[in-house]
Amino acid sequence: MRDDDFDLDVTEHADAHLEQLVAALDRPTLEASIAALPHDLVAPATGVLLQGRTYSDVSQELGVRQSELVRALQRARTIIARAHGAA
Repeated sequence: MRDDDFDLDVTEHADAHLEQLVAALDRPTLEASIAALPHDLVAPATGVLLQGRTYSDVSQELGVRQSELVRALQRARTIIARAHGAA
């Protein structure tokens, strides 16, 4: 894959409320929540939410556009928030 295959200027557009709810979870709870996600969401959520890596880094490692990564993280945050009684 070429470098220009990635949208390096994409920024996070996730709902701020969901982002705050997920960020407030303690690490063991977040780890368990990510492990329970659908398989296709585990690696994106692990890379960004647990490891604190950049969208650019994770998208390149996974071979996906950043816009796809953003959508995956929005889905992951929604599922995690719902599992903890929010959203």
